[in-house]
Formats: sequence, C-alpha cells, structure tokens
Amino acid sequence: MQLFLRGKWRDLSKKTEVVNPFDGSVIDTVPSASPTEITAAIDGLIKGKETMRNMPSHQRVEILRRTAVLMSERQEELGRLISTEEGKILAEGRIEAGRAAETIDLSADEARRLNGETLPLDSTPGGIGKLGFTLRIPCGIVAAITPFNFPLNLVAHKIGPAIAAGNAVLLKPASDTPLSSLKLVELLLEAGLPEEAIACITGSGAALGQAICSDSRVRKISFTGSAEVGEQICRSAGLKRVTMELGSNSPVIVLDDADPQKVADAIAITGFANAGQVCISSQRILATARIHDNLVDALTARIKQLTSGNQLDEQTHVGPLVRERDAQRVEEWINQAQRNGAQLRCGGKRQGSVIQPAVLANVTSEMRMSCEELFGPAVGVSRTETIDEAIRLANDTRFGLSAAVFTQDIDKAIRFAREVDSGNLHINFGTAWRAEIMPYGGLKDSGMGKEGPRYAVEEMTETKMVVIH
Repeated sequence: MQLFLRGKWRDLSKKTEVVNPFDGSVIDTVPSASPTEITAAIDGLIKGKETMRNMPSHQRVEILRRTAVLMSERQEELGRLISTEEGKILAEGRIEAGRAAETIDLSADEARRLNGETLPLDSTPGGIGKLGFTLRIPCGIVAAITPFNFPLNLVAHKIGPAIAAGNAVLLKPASDTPLSSLKLVELLLEAGLPEEAIACITGSGAALGQAICSDSRVRKISFTGSAEVGEQICRSAGLKRVTMELGSNSPVIVLDDADPQKVADAIAITGFANAGQVCISSQRILATARIHDNLVDALTARIKQLTSGNQLDEQTHVGPLVRERDAQRVEEWINQAQRNGAQLRCGGKRQGSVIQPAVLANVTSEMRMSCEELFGPAVGVSRTETIDEAIRLANDTRFGLSAAVFTQDIDKAIRFAREVDSGNLHINFGTAWRAEIMPYGGLKDSGMGKEGPRYAVEEMTETKMVVIH
C-alpha cells in the first residue's frame, strides 16, 4: 500500500515489509517515510485545517456516518486484515472491526455537541450589564500516533473525534501494523472527507516522532504506547496539548467470597485476549489466603483449555505476539520468575512468536512479570492475607490504568473503588473491558487525558471567551 500525503496516494523508494506475526510471510509493503515527508504532510494540512474549521457540523456528521456504514459493510475484510497483520485471532479481529465502526459512529454524535455556554458575568459587581459566552473551536492540526495492538479501533478513537471537532489529522500508525490505518483513510476519503484534511505517513516511529512533535503547527498530539516513549513525546511537544494513553500491569484483587470458577473464566478473557498484548490486560492476580489455592487450581484448569498458534485458524484461542523478540522477552521474564521462586502451573513454552498461555503461582512484587508491563499471555498469582494488603499491593506500582476486584461485599467493593489508584475500576470482572463511550485513561505513569469520543473531542477543541460590554 501507499502512504497518503498532500491529497494523493504516494510511493517512496524505501519500503518496509508488513509481515504476518505467526509465520513471517510478507503481507504487503509500505513506504518508509522520513522527516521530510512529515514536514510536507503538515504543509498540506494547513489548508486542510481551514477546510475543516469552516465545514458545517452536519457535513462532518455525514462523513463520519458514511464511514461507519462502510466499515460495517466491510467488517469481515477489515477483521481479517487486523488479524493478519497484528496476530490476534480472527474472532478478535472481527470484534475490533465492529467496535471501530461504533467509535466512528459515536464520534459523529459528538460533532453535534460542540456547544459553548453562557456565563452570568453579573454574579460580580464588575460584570453588571455585560454578556459573556464561550465558543469551542478546533485545535487545528491533530497528530495521532497509534499502537500496533489495536490497529483499527485505537486509530478510530483518535481520528473520529478529531474530525468531529473540525480538525485536520496527521496519522502516524505503528510500523508493524500500518495497513488497517491506511484502509481506514481509504474509507474516510470514500465517505467524502476532503483530501487536504488528512495525511497518513508510514515509517519508523523513532525516525518520525521528533519531526511530528517538534513542529509548532501541530497543536494537539494524541499518543497510545509505552510510558517511556510517551515521556519522550511530552519532552519534545513543548506547549502543545497532549493525551497520553500509556502502559499498565493491571491488578485483580480476589477476596474470600469470590467464586473461583467465575474469576478463572473472566481472567481467561481479560488476561489472554490478543495474546495479552492489551494495556489493560489482567496481569497481577492478588488472592486472599482462603481462596488462593482453589483459585490457582481453577485458573490453571481453565487456561490449559486455551489453544495457541495460527491466528487465522478458527480453532485458535491465543495467537502470536506481534514480533518474535517480544515472545522471547516474555519467555525470559517467565523463566526469571521461576528462577526466583515462582511456580509455573501451565504453559510458558515458546515456538517462534507464539507463547503458550501461562499461569504462575507464588509470584512476588519484585519479579519483572509483576512490577513491569508484561504484554504477553501470562498471569501471575500472589497470596495476600487481607484486603488491606491486597490494596497496598495493587497500588505498589508506577502504573494506574485499570484494576479489578471480585467480591460480593458491596462495602469492600466501594472501598476498592475509592482506594485503588487507577483510571478504570471493575467490580466482578477482569481489567480488560472497555466500552467505546466511556472516559478511558490512566493515573500516574499510565498517562494523562481521556479518550472516548465525547472526552477526546473536549481534548481536541479549545475555548474562546467572548464578552459583550
């Protein structure tokens, strides 16, 4: 596929291969852009931001609605593309394609809600006789830097609100999974988005990131990825508006009154979807003493039922990691944990980029698979004595994106919600659950700002204050 630059699909002499993570076969090639293309893209988007700023909201609504319809009509094609380039199983690819269409459709709703407010300036003596109101205006050019693990829906969560708010968009997709982004650009153009309003530049993030973040004409940066890269972006961005959706090592507290089988079933979904390559994947299981042994047994039995392998095989439950070196890292962290006293109850073996779904018991907070973001198909179970200790351990991390508790005690559930430092909190399910409409974002090193169409639109607009004297 080609990149999209200054209203045209263009090729470059330097190419990057996009490969199937399972077998390394080449799916397609994309141009490897340089900072020169980034500058050219922003040059072209200057006109695009004026086009979008002056476009009536009903036209933005129509473009987004048509895009959502096209995505729904091509859900199977998009789902298969997602699975092929990213490695998630076909069922998950289809779900992501459907969710992405929902995200675009919800964004259309927000294009109708860009209203300001009237302020009672006469609430102070100096404001008597004056009329004040606010206007919400688009930022201008929004840079969307997106991750590999949800190559369509997380792109939609940035592109949809940006268009709804009346911005032009510079899209830099993950170098491992650019095809889904390019396909979304095709559909947006087919739906009527002005050609000057979007650019999609493929290539290395390391090579292009600085050029994007340092250009003063980019007013807003929305990034999803690692905390380390997010910090670099913030340093380069200066006074730009930024939304950072970063990593986590999500804890799941399991109290004595929980049902071990229900917990195991939930963890099988929320800890192993997309081979654990989800920033809110259930990673740390903190089980109180009375339920611990039964939970480990139930969880082990449930995870043993998950098959791993070729993501395009309808019978596979857990596909490959996006790169073999990532699978090697996960394998090493599992081995490190065992060397330090953890017990491997099932899985953990690696073949190429595939890791068998793993459960480890006797995991301590000092082990890398516990204190860092694993991003792989394994969970670690730790024994805790009380809810106090469980909450302390849940908070004993630099991350705070998602957390969960299993209990039938409403008082303890509310205490969990109040005391655990996390942007997303789940009661009686695992951590990896998200509705497109909800405000989504983390605390601490898990980021800043919120996504979800309504909340992203707020982040992608600026407020003007008007006073009539």
